[in-house]
Amino acid sequence: MNDISVIIPTYNRSIRLRRALESVALQRLLPNEVIVVDDGSTDGTRQLIDSFRETGRLNLHYYSQSNCGPGAARNRGIEKASGNYLAFLDSDDEWHRDKLAIQYESMHANPLYLVSHTQERWVKNGTHLNQKKYHHPRHGDIFSQALRLCCVGMSTVMVRKELFDRYGLFDETLRCCEDYDLWLRVAAFEKFFLVEQRLTVKHGGRPDQVSNYFRMGMDRFRIQALAKLV
Repeated sequence: MNDISVIIPTYNRSIRLRRALESVALQRLLPNEVIVVDDGSTDGTRQLIDSFRETGRLNLHYYSQSNCGPGAARNRGIEKASGNYLAFLDSDDEWHRDKLAIQYESMHANPLYLVSHTQERWVKNGTHLNQKKYHHPRHGDIFSQALRLCCVGMSTVMVRKELFDRYGLFDETLRCCEDYDLWLRVAAFEKFFLVEQRLTVKHGGRPDQVSNYFRMGMDRFRIQALAKLV
């Protein structure tokens, strides 16, 4: 038995959520628990969870709340998690089957790191995208890169739970860029461990994504995060 909790926030993505859950169920190292936080879905998300739970492939917990944004959903997952290691997976992304095993082993072998992330593969509308050089995630001190862009993919992350005791939770007042805000706060003081393998698949190019909904004026959230940090 390991002490990994997987946290999946979701909102009206029952079809894509199945793919995410399948990728967790196929992990070489299964987590101790999977926490799905439904941020006010009106589709068949609850029914999907019930049917997936019946398979017995995962220790699956489901929580529902009114729509408050991804930061609030992740925070509820963090508060409910029993594991010392938390891995985050967005409901429209998926993992390579070795993701949890390799990342968990890496963090055990490097106990001074509170947070790790992996390389990822980007897919837009079913087509593979090549990342530009400045998008490539870094190892160690990533603060200068984190200032310029959100350089830590949420679905690539595994953290020790104590990180949130030191640096706080996601800012629920930010309906977008809440991950930029958190990783900037952390990167100002902590080094990030990079797992070099591409163990995460990030899917994009759809209108239901938060980044697409807030694409006009998104910098106001980043400026708010920078002002807080200063």
